[in-house]
Amino acid sequence: MHRIVYLERESIIADVRRPAFAHEWVEYAKTAPGEAVERLQGASIAIINKVPLPTVAVDALPGLKMIAVAATGTNNIDLEACRRRGIVVSNIQGYAEHTVPEHVIALLLALFRNLIAWRDSVQQGRWQRSDQFCLFDHPIRDLHGATLGLIGSGSLGNGVVRLAEAFGMRVLRAERKGATCVRPGYCDFATVLQEADAITLHCPLTPETQGLIGEPELRAMKPTACLINTARGGIVDEAALIRALREGWIAGAGFDVITAEPPPEGHPMVAPELLALPNFLLTPHVAWASRPAMQILADQLIDNIEAFVAGQPRNRVV
Repeated sequence: MHRIVYLERESIIADVRRPAFAHEWVEYAKTAPGEAVERLQGASIAIINKVPLPTVAVDALPGLKMIAVAATGTNNIDLEACRRRGIVVSNIQGYAEHTVPEHVIALLLALFRNLIAWRDSVQQGRWQRSDQFCLFDHPIRDLHGATLGLIGSGSLGNGVVRLAEAFGMRVLRAERKGATCVRPGYCDFATVLQEADAITLHCPLTPETQGLIGEPELRAMKPTACLINTARGGIVDEAALIRALREGWIAGAGFDVITAEPPPEGHPMVAPELLALPNFLLTPHVAWASRPAMQILADQLIDNIEAFVAGQPRNRVV
């Protein structure tokens, strides 16, 4: 009988059905990093989301056969240690193909149309004191006719392309940074940085993408361009981004992810002076979290576990 331990049940709001095979089910609302090994003792299947499982944790769990990740990203797991141990790691794929692209477009619209600055003008009473029916305090740009640079692809990137093109945007798919040849349908990475009116990130956090967007890349962008990140915080050099916003290297940024989540006290990305900028929007890693998307995630999570037990693992990362 499999012992299934779910370490972070409160990380999704959905109905999670029980697998259709004999099993013991144990769940915890939340799990701190230091509690994971103790709670997973005797487990053959672990369900995790963001709890770290480094080499020392993997090696301390001799009975573990599968890690079912209740998310797409797996950068919190030592995959090489799992590969060495023969532990199957399966993730969730395609569940957010509507909700994340919609969040990206929402951030783009808010930045291009200066919605925060307009809200502030009304709160300050400027419209109420106007001598005509409208104000012209802040510039407004249309998505129609603008160029969107896409870094990373997959179902999320493709979903963004679909919505962006519906708005009349021109989309440039970026080739990998430093690539010696450009695939058909892609553009040179540097060209995308230079030509895009907005850039959106949809790549995983790996050693290759850590700090992918730093000071040189931000300075290469148009001063009128915006940067959107709904992928992972570590893909962008946050210190460089803060300087870019304060010094006007780029026009704005919309982020749903940062390097430490939740951010500790004093984290620079939640500094009050930064959050007060009308051209910086930060949401708390919720681009994925529409109720329909979370239910798809929950259903696929159990599908992955049942497939593993049936001897036909799916959505394998390892």
